[in-house]
Amino acid sequence: MMRLPVSFPITKTPTAKASVQLRDQRECWSGWLSLLILVMLLLGTLRSTAFAADTDALGFGTAGSQSTATPVPMSQPLTAVPAAVVPDIRTATPQFFDYSSNVQSDVFGANLFSGAFAREGATQFNPDYAVAVGDKIQVRLWGAFEFDAPLTVDPKGNVFIPHVGPVHVLGVRNQDLQRVVASGAGKVFRANVYSYASLAAAQPVRIFVSGFVNRPGLYSGTSMDSLLHYVDQAGGIDPRRGSFLNIQVKRGSQTRASINLYDFLLEGRIPLIQLTDGDVIFVGPRLNTVMVSGLAENAKRFEFSTNSLTVFELIKLAKPSPQATHVRVMRNTGTVRNTEYFPLADARVVSLHNGDGLEFTSDQRPGTIAVRVEGEHQSVQEYVLPYGTKLGALVGQIEFSERSDSQNLQLFRLSAKERQREALQTTLQFLENAALTARSGTNQEAQLRKEEAELLLQWVERGKKVEPSGQVYIAQAADRDQLLLENGDRLRVPTKDGLVLVGGEVIFPNTIAYDPSLTLADYIQNAGGYTQNADASRVVVAHRDGSFDEATSGFFGGSQPTVRPGDRIMVLPKIDVKSRQIFRDVVEALFRIAVIVGIATN
Repeated sequence: MMRLPVSFPITKTPTAKASVQLRDQRECWSGWLSLLILVMLLLGTLRSTAFAADTDALGFGTAGSQSTATPVPMSQPLTAVPAAVVPDIRTATPQFFDYSSNVQSDVFGANLFSGAFAREGATQFNPDYAVAVGDKIQVRLWGAFEFDAPLTVDPKGNVFIPHVGPVHVLGVRNQDLQRVVASGAGKVFRANVYSYASLAAAQPVRIFVSGFVNRPGLYSGTSMDSLLHYVDQAGGIDPRRGSFLNIQVKRGSQTRASINLYDFLLEGRIPLIQLTDGDVIFVGPRLNTVMVSGLAENAKRFEFSTNSLTVFELIKLAKPSPQATHVRVMRNTGTVRNTEYFPLADARVVSLHNGDGLEFTSDQRPGTIAVRVEGEHQSVQEYVLPYGTKLGALVGQIEFSERSDSQNLQLFRLSAKERQREALQTTLQFLENAALTARSGTNQEAQLRKEEAELLLQWVERGKKVEPSGQVYIAQAADRDQLLLENGDRLRVPTKDGLVLVGGEVIFPNTIAYDPSLTLADYIQNAGGYTQNADASRVVVAHRDGSFDEATSGFFGGSQPTVRPGDRIMVLPKIDVKSRQIFRDVVEALFRIAVIVGIATN
């Protein structure tokens, strides 16, 4: 049998196609790997350059210290300056704390801690500040050798100055720092090189605040910040439990200082204590207290460390006002409350104990009073009279003139002014309540009352600002001369001017010369007559002596008061009532009823 050759078409098998794809992927991954290695080499070069230039990896800002030294000529090569690595500890913003309880407290000194010390730290170094590890010192050398850079105090207490070497500055006072650095530089440079050194920055520290404070904890600051800065960050001393007399600064097991804040509050004295990292400010428990009230500048609760305190010692703290003459002492004797009363002259022998209360009072007896006489007279205007003087005795000392109206004397009194103000406020309050609680019979009347109530409330607010005169009606009193005078009284003598003032609801309010032949109606007619809004039945005549007469009219007649010189005639307006609105509502209701009845009839 003869076999025929069979030919197959040459095609790429699936295995060959996969091999080509795998080769392409390897070439792609090799390219990406080469690019990644190139980028890593470039970043390594930038990072080494940044370290040499003391900047970050991208060249933005300072990575370590921001100080740069002035370039030194090549003829004077400098070695690298070793610097201690100091962590960057910044003063953190204190957490929010409500200081209102301190400001409103009745404890003396509690308002000292209101957040002001926590927000503001020290702004400059004091001369007695001692250089500590981590402080930065600005050193400048000029002349034959130039150098200018801030140097950090290393853990050994030295600063390393190029071409000079280490200079020990730990514990050196701020005012002695320049002398110490100049002495160190002078050992190397004998001449033609000058130096200057000053503190540039204090060491950041963290201080523990514990004891009876509102918010104990660990707080940041600098070594030159005061004790008040850290206590204020802790919310201040707890007014109910903490002591203002016993504040301790501890370092380890030793107590470095004890502070009495009363010295700062009363005399402005506070010790300057240089704090270091890890120090503890401890506020002790509250000691004995006594509460002061009454006539005193410092009516607060005071603290004292002894078993008892005399009133004389308390006066230095409370500072009573000049009007105070006696003290009332409320004893804390357990279940029974005893009260004692002493003059201030016995302040040295009166002792106070824990929990007692003291009130400064004024027990002065009036000796003389001052009365002022104003108006038309020819005598002095200020009279100093014995306490208990009567009005008749004062009037007998006044020298009247021909124009003096001695029959209509006017008396103005401060106590009467206060009573009039209270009465006015009470009346306005009743009027305001009546406007807000008035009832209405119809919807239209309710809308009108609402609008009138708004206007009335505006008028009430204006009425509250009215200042009463305090006038006392004395002209027609039968026992006028027996009236006792008070301190601050003002007696006014009117002038006989012969004028009558007409005002109110008249067409032309005016001042008219007094004429005995004219009646009340004639004066109103001379002022143009009544306006359309006038109530002719209500006319008030105010006399100069403070009295009032009202003209009345009616079906059976009325009364017309006599007008005297100096009087004021006031025509009152009509009181607007809702009679027309009510009549309209009644008519409308009757019409609707008639329509309904007509429809029912039909």
